[in-house]
Amino acid sequence: MEHGPLTWFSIIPGIKELPPHTAGSILVAIFLIISSFLVSRRLRAVEDAIIPHEGLSLTNILELIVETTLNLLNDIIGHEGKRYLPLIGSLAFYILFSNLLGLVPGFTPPTGNLSTNFACALVVFIFYHYYGFRANGIGYIKHFLGPLLPLAVIMLPVELISNLARPITLTVRLFANMTADHMVLEQALKVFLIIPVLAMMLGLFVCVVQTLIFCLLSTIYIALAVEETEHH
Repeated sequence: MEHGPLTWFSIIPGIKELPPHTAGSILVAIFLIISSFLVSRRLRAVEDAIIPHEGLSLTNILELIVETTLNLLNDIIGHEGKRYLPLIGSLAFYILFSNLLGLVPGFTPPTGNLSTNFACALVVFIFYHYYGFRANGIGYIKHFLGPLLPLAVIMLPVELISNLARPITLTVRLFANMTADHMVLEQALKVFLIIPVLAMMLGLFVCVVQTLIFCLLSTIYIALAVEETEHH
């Protein structure tokens, strides 16, 4: 049985009529907007900008996510990776906190829905092609023709199918893992205390790993799109 938003969230006008994954997405968006505003205000202070925060805080958590995402981009794409931080960083924040929402009793993770995941995957699909054309111009078409022009007749349909499959695989992979994780957690909450604790720890691990995998694959797609291609 799928749980909707908690009662206190359902008092917002129109929320009761929304599907659980849509209501959850709205809640995640509100949380990220408010968190970003609060953290940016703290970072404007001179002492906050110079003196590192100690302990576990919202600022440290958000900074860690940004730093990890930036390192991922730099490792895969190189020093130009930071220009793609707005896209990959936004996906990282949204997917991670959408995943984590499923660990809260009474909520369904937005990423446990195919429509939500496909929307994220479609954004990646559109933007990595955009970045490819921006980096290589019309020469981006060469990516679909293979290393040798005589092989273009064979490679073109293969590359087209491969590219069209990418948003589907991104969608299904995230959906399957988060749905399974949510089901395990629901069942664990019905038994002894020690099992829910273990399930929460496992769920937290899965949430982080699935976010990392989605962002990793998205970054690889961008790297492949923006690289220069030579044909002989």
